Amino acid sequence: MPKKRSGGGLSATQQAAKFLGVSVLAGAVLAGIALPAVGALGLAAKGSVESFDELPANLKTPPLSQRTTILDAEGGMIASVYSRDRTVLDLKDISPYMQKAIVAIEDARFYQHGAVDLKGILRALNKNAQSGGVSEGASTLTQQYVKNVFVEEAGDDPTKVAQATQQTLGRKIKELKFAIQVEEELGKKKILENYLNITFFGQQAYGVEAAAQRYFSKSAKDLKLQEAALLAGIVQSPSRYDPINDEAEATKRRNVVLQRMADLGDVSQQEADAAKKAPLGLKVHRPENGCITAVKGASFFCEYVKHVFLNDPVFGKNREARAKIWNRGGLTIKTTMDPKAQKSVQASLKQHVYKSDKVAAAATLVEPGTGKVLAMGQSKPYGSGKNQTELNYSVDAAYGGSNFGFPTGSTFKPFVAAAALEEGRPPTQEYSSPYQMEYPSPVQTCDSKPWTNLRGEKLENESESEHGPYRLRKAMELSVNTYFVQMIADIGLCPVVNMTDHLQVRQGNGDKLPERPAIALGSVGLSPLTMASAYAAFASRGMYCTPVAIEAITQRVGDQQKTLEVPKSTCSRAMSEKTADTVNSLLQGVVDSGTGKEAGLTSRDSAGKTGTTDERRNAWFVGYTPNLSGAVWVGSATQKVKMRNIYIGGQYHDLVYGGRVPGPIWRDAMSGALEGKPADQFHTVHIPDEDEDRDEGRGDDDDDDHGRGDDNGNGDGDGFIGGLVGGANGGGAADGGTGGPEPDPSVSIPEGFWRGQSNGNGTGGRG
Repeated sequence: MPKKRSGGGLSATQQAAKFLGVSVLAGAVLAGIALPAVGALGLAAKGSVESFDELPANLKTPPLSQRTTILDAEGGMIASVYSRDRTVLDLKDISPYMQKAIVAIEDARFYQHGAVDLKGILRALNKNAQSGGVSEGASTLTQQYVKNVFVEEAGDDPTKVAQATQQTLGRKIKELKFAIQVEEELGKKKILENYLNITFFGQQAYGVEAAAQRYFSKSAKDLKLQEAALLAGIVQSPSRYDPINDEAEATKRRNVVLQRMADLGDVSQQEADAAKKAPLGLKVHRPENGCITAVKGASFFCEYVKHVFLNDPVFGKNREARAKIWNRGGLTIKTTMDPKAQKSVQASLKQHVYKSDKVAAAATLVEPGTGKVLAMGQSKPYGSGKNQTELNYSVDAAYGGSNFGFPTGSTFKPFVAAAALEEGRPPTQEYSSPYQMEYPSPVQTCDSKPWTNLRGEKLENESESEHGPYRLRKAMELSVNTYFVQMIADIGLCPVVNMTDHLQVRQGNGDKLPERPAIALGSVGLSPLTMASAYAAFASRGMYCTPVAIEAITQRVGDQQKTLEVPKSTCSRAMSEKTADTVNSLLQGVVDSGTGKEAGLTSRDSAGKTGTTDERRNAWFVGYTPNLSGAVWVGSATQKVKMRNIYIGGQYHDLVYGGRVPGPIWRDAMSGALEGKPADQFHTVHIPDEDEDRDEGRGDDDDDDHGRGDDNGNGDGDGFIGGLVGGANGGGAADGGTGGPEPDPSVSIPEGFWRGQSNGNGTGGRG
């Protein structure tokens, strides 16, 4: 055997071997195994050594991407999402058969050599020379692990993946340098554990646990001999040896692994032969990934949680950093979703609106005082197929929703009332509320330039019988358009915009509301989440809380668990308690005797407001109890469907309005969500009634909703532009019933009145 020199140094033979193994073999020879012509690289051995020495000494290993589990508020699973399906295991939790099989077929001398297997290299060189090509490689398990680390670091970037796997001398040298470091720092068992957790086994399965679940529906610790041999055989070429698509080829490869294990003494020949005769025994579990797999119809809530994570700076300084954490996974996200509330929302939507209907419905429930989003659902399931959608109708564009939201009609009017009350107007405030009037001009805005009605545009109520004077309570119950436009003219636009700012009412695209009197009629597109959160401030006596969907997050990094900071709801006073209590009293009247009678809850205090927009393209009900707020929207996302003479949920509707379709959805969803919860009462204020003689002959409290309807003939009828043009004649078909024939339009449209989505998604004002 070679002898050491005096002084303990290496002999000349050993020095030559080390130089050969580290420089030439690490460079030209090792690359030559993978590439037929080393000379074509144009890189000398000296250059290889210099490149090797210049490489950094430490391999930066990214945390392995894993599944993320999303849970409801009670700890039940909502969905499992991942960019790579992987569950990291300790070596002790992996079948010994699996450990032996992967070593036998990938690197039989794993426990005998260091980072580089010189004997294996020479054997491969000899075999490749005899074959005249590349029939055998010589990368050790350690080197393969290092290459997988490069691939993992590349993520889903195709350019980086190509760089991580390119067959070049430079990459091979880099791979070798880090392999030496890994061998010194980790040891054989940890390297084997890491390799089994990082490597790709085909069929979207990364790591041996995902592979065991995918092919055999069992854990990696329970793998039998023949099952472990099958998985080990797949690694060399997951597509070629895929047992699902080519059982014969996979069987041949499995048997090669079994024989190799027998030759090495890992199992007896008898055991190997018996395993070779066994069927593959596949029990395939198809990958279930993403929010589309969410339970209780919570796919849209799941998507909302994902967008919250990607948008909120608490999870990273920019979207790229946040996306990297999300894609890495290993997160356990506990959300605010109440499973009972979610179930109730979906049941109500399913009952009242079919997925095959021409229109869709969306509903969102929020907890007053905390901002917690308890439920979010819609009638069309999540997906890209027929009668499905990936658009979340409940949220703004930044969170996967509509670019504009949906016009809200008269559900906007409580914001105008709240602004007026904050300005000191009494709840008995009275305006003439004529049947028809010009838009008041000028109207003060937040800057020095007032809004002016340059072209003398007019608005009108539903029918000629609809005229004031009205006080606030009756005007709110009957949703009188001219009343609320006069109110804006009285107080100015700035108090209204300030109020909506305090309630964080923004258009679906994130923009602030425009300063124009027509906003009183709900002409601007908003989302159900925005509306439910804003109305929750009335329920919590004036305190607005920003919506939150995430309670807590833990992240697994290696074998450690750490807690991540999560966004908190920020609560602030949007209005005085007296104002909120007054609005509660006003909106109780809407569900008691006004346009929202069909939505009212019989067993507890409730309040709310109906809304329907021009040509019945959108219908809303937004309401609340002291402990729950909810918004329901019904309409077409394209805004092309006019909800007249239409079947929705198997029921025929000659006219759709906020009290009749969205109202019952809200009622049933809220009833189920609140079952078993305390029936708290509102703080209210006494609002004196109007003189009874003012109502004689006008049918203000018509229990059948005929003759006045949701809008008292003010915009939920057959009229055009939120009841401003051509309301139903003589009794109106507003948000409460049918009426006379539709008259010809008789007024012009104010400049800039159209807002929101295209195809008529811009006006509003019906109750």
